Amino acid sequence: MGEPKEEHPPITLKKAAKHFVTITTHRELVREGCFAVGLYYQGLTHDLSKYSPTEFLVGARYYQGTRSPNNAEREDIGYSTSWLHHKGRNRHHYEYWLDYTTRPEDGGDHIGVIPCKMPGRYVVEMFMDRIAASKVYHKGTYTQADPWNYYVQGHTWNALHPETRKLLEKLLLMLKDEGEEKTFAYIRAHLYQKKDPVEKLISKIKKS
Repeated sequence: MGEPKEEHPPITLKKAAKHFVTITTHRELVREGCFAVGLYYQGLTHDLSKYSPTEFLVGARYYQGTRSPNNAEREDIGYSTSWLHHKGRNRHHYEYWLDYTTRPEDGGDHIGVIPCKMPGRYVVEMFMDRIAASKVYHKGTYTQADPWNYYVQGHTWNALHPETRKLLEKLLLMLKDEGEEKTFAYIRAHLYQKKDPVEKLISKIKKS
């Protein structure tokens, strides 16, 4: 007799429908945030790969409604096939910007995988992504401190380029301490001042 087949959560129509609503609501929230600061193309195209079979079927299978299905898939099989597909197709994730360097001066005196500096517009989209995810999963209990708290709990800063980290943390803390309206206005005020508009934010932060 062969080895018994592994049991995984079933895909049901109900879970698929709820997952569709979750990712669509998330995209709507990101779109609203991106539009508010002038990132129209990114607002329209954010996370479209989540509707692909590779990602959507995993989301439907592991849907819980209170956290990412990718985490449930990791707990089940040890890694997330959906996430591996997603991170290589969406530039607002810092994992997209991990690359290999052959120059020790780029990697803190070592050769290997390093975080590359993210263009400012994708840092802003990542910021909007974190706000939207917090709103979707926290629902009525959401506060503007939630995206910062999630960032701190994740211990991901070592995987961020120093300038990317500085900008993201500035925006998350501004959201926490001063609110969404002022933070969005801060981003918007600098958005169209150069080809990659949000880069001006980075230069201002470096001087502060």
